[in-house]
Amino acid sequence: MSKTDELRAMREAKYARAAAALSGQPQAKPTAKPTAEPKKKAEPKTAKAEPQTATDDGLCGHRSMNGRSCTREAGHAAKSHRYS
Repeated sequence: MSKTDELRAMREAKYARAAAALSGQPQAKPTAKPTAEPKKKAEPKTAKAEPQTATDDGLCGHRSMNGRSCTREAGHAAKSHRYS
């Protein structure tokens, strides 16, 4: 049972209790909570991105979010990259 299904069931039960209290009828006892199906284990996601290694031309090759490549030398000590 998903989270939204559980919330919907709780809301409907609350509404039923409130309606029964207003009409003067005796309240029904809450039913046993249905057992949830066991959750399936998520399969590990495989990284399909290129490994960050030095390119053939001796440059860093780090890629920015917009697709530009770093023009500093491979293994540079600078914290920032220079993209072009």
